[in-house]
Amino acid sequence: MKKVIVGISGGVDSIVSAYLLKEQGYEVEGLFMRNWDSNVNNDINGNPTLNNNICTQEQDYNDALNVCEKLGIKLHRVDFIKEYWDYVFKYFLDELKKGRTPNPDIMCNKYIKFDMFKKEADKLGADYVATGHYAKMKDGKLLKAKDKNKDQTYFLSQVTKEQLSNVIFPLGDIEKPKVREIAKDLGLIVADKKDSTGICFIGERNFKEFLTNYLPNTPGKIVDIDTNKVIGDHVGLMYYTIGQRRGLDIGGNKDRLYVVGKDLDKNILYVSLGDDTKYLQTDEALIEEVNFISDKRPVNATAKFRYRQEEIPVTITYLDDGNIIVNYDNVKSVTPGQACVLYLDEECLGGGIIKEVRKNGKKLWYL
Repeated sequence: MKKVIVGISGGVDSIVSAYLLKEQGYEVEGLFMRNWDSNVNNDINGNPTLNNNICTQEQDYNDALNVCEKLGIKLHRVDFIKEYWDYVFKYFLDELKKGRTPNPDIMCNKYIKFDMFKKEADKLGADYVATGHYAKMKDGKLLKAKDKNKDQTYFLSQVTKEQLSNVIFPLGDIEKPKVREIAKDLGLIVADKKDSTGICFIGERNFKEFLTNYLPNTPGKIVDIDTNKVIGDHVGLMYYTIGQRRGLDIGGNKDRLYVVGKDLDKNILYVSLGDDTKYLQTDEALIEEVNFISDKRPVNATAKFRYRQEEIPVTITYLDDGNIIVNYDNVKSVTPGQACVLYLDEECLGGGIIKEVRKNGKKLWYL
């Protein structure tokens, strides 16, 4: 009997994945990862500060214990707090310091869920590992899930082909309502549990309050890029992303304002009241940290620059240094720091991180 170690988070997706594998005849054990100390934060100087937010991580663990016991699945627990800090959270903070918009969930999959987790699973004698991601593996290819609304291949784009070689995604051919129906039929307490949101393993928080524990809050001026006039104050460049319209806290025409770019040296946030296509539309991006899961290297493919974005036709140029250039037809708010994920029909080819965006062959100074 082949042994599968399943990443159990305390949510409905992971526990139903474990149940399905057990029904398929695998020897199934669960592994709960503790990646964040929910009781203590560190301030910008590295000193511990008490976190008064309600701790959800321990509740998740208790839920995981409850459902695993009910299903007769042994549950292990491991701490990756230091590894998460070193490989994911520091990356997140460093990107924010650069004025970019990072995606820590992608790096969490790369360094924690499909690296540290797999090594721990090997110690437990795993033949396979499994997670509750909505994705498919078939013949060495990473494919989109049946439930396109939940498909999570975007977040797996930095995981290597080798890391995925013995991974099972039990929910690849199941839609989310069916997952909850299975959990309800089994009488599991997580059947109606809300899906986790917010920063990977850190959860939902007041973003501004949370970040001030780690990065200095440096207010500055908001400047209208069309008139070069100061029209307000920002609370720190790290809190804003390209194309953002809400939360600018400027009176008057605030509903029409959108973020155009940032000047880190002068600590200026640039906004505009005009047509957003003038500043936000670009047609080319330089992509770094490129990871190909597929052996295919097509010239023409589709790409997502944000998780919920529709796929966009792109032309790919492969550079000698391993980076790529993608060209596309006038897409708005392609943002440095975010992921560019490539697809060919149902297959996720891999992806990289947006380093630079251009229009008509020129880098935009405000980005």
